[in-house]
Amino acid sequence: MKAVVLEKYGGVEELRIMSVPDPKPEAQELLIKVHSTALNRADILQRMGLYPAPPSKYEIPGLEFAGTVKDMGSEVTGFSIGDQVMGIVTSGAYAELLTVHHRQVMVIPESLNMQQAAAIPEAWLTAYDALVDKGGLQKHQTCLIHAGASGVGTAAIQIAKRLEAKVAITASEAKIVSCMDLGADQGIDYRKEDFVEVVETWTNGNGVNIIIDLVGGSYLQQNVKAISTKGIIVQVGLMGSGKPELDLGTLLRKRITLIGTVLRSRSLEEKTALTQNFSNHLLSEFDSQFETVIDSVFPFESIAEAHTRMENNLNTGKIIIDIA
Repeated sequence: MKAVVLEKYGGVEELRIMSVPDPKPEAQELLIKVHSTALNRADILQRMGLYPAPPSKYEIPGLEFAGTVKDMGSEVTGFSIGDQVMGIVTSGAYAELLTVHHRQVMVIPESLNMQQAAAIPEAWLTAYDALVDKGGLQKHQTCLIHAGASGVGTAAIQIAKRLEAKVAITASEAKIVSCMDLGADQGIDYRKEDFVEVVETWTNGNGVNIIIDLVGGSYLQQNVKAISTKGIIVQVGLMGSGKPELDLGTLLRKRITLIGTVLRSRSLEEKTALTQNFSNHLLSEFDSQFETVIDSVFPFESIAEAHTRMENNLNTGKIIIDIA
């Protein structure tokens, strides 16, 4: 099969498509013919050597996929050859074929094509986990979503509105309109406005109940100022720069909960539980309410161009790669 193999770390020139042996499914695994995958910030960090994947003979990036079941292990149940499916993987989605435990796989809703399906797993599972599982967002509560125009951000806006919460986002001026179209109640231009001041006014001085932060860095201390008493800050990503600082006195006084979370390092049981919870509660909404936000689609051979677009922070929503 053809796959992007990282033989060394560095710039986009290290994203080289090579021929490698086809993977073979183990007893509880599916062999997937990948039609589309999607980019994530973690892919860029991995390419740079800052987010290592588990050891393997070939280091193939890629955390999510949409494709068809080509083969399966002897202990797999509930799937058939030819099923259209999507899911998350620890790595390996930048390839024509991959193997994945069948309990991490979701059947693609009939209303979605492969590109739309590829935009779902990593972003929507991350957003659901951060808002619902970790944050416990409730009806009529307020939340602040940093990087609102990112894949996770656009998913989080929609999930929060589905829960009937009020949503503020940070984004560049050009991207705020897209976030408001998805249902955000308050847009904050992070280049021109102080989000702490805007949140203070928006919440009548109470602060927001939950913050979903994909930026990190210097945002940490500002988050502590913007969060409510007994509020929850969920740190999902590290897109930002600057040295994190933390006023522990305010953290204690407000009784703030600060949670860090990633998907890659979780156990199979944790990933399975998250996948099943999302499937049971929200997957059907893609036939009626939810919208996959796709920024652009690149052919497999243009993977370097796709990475460059994300690194330059040009995308609103997901960048899709068509494998086959």
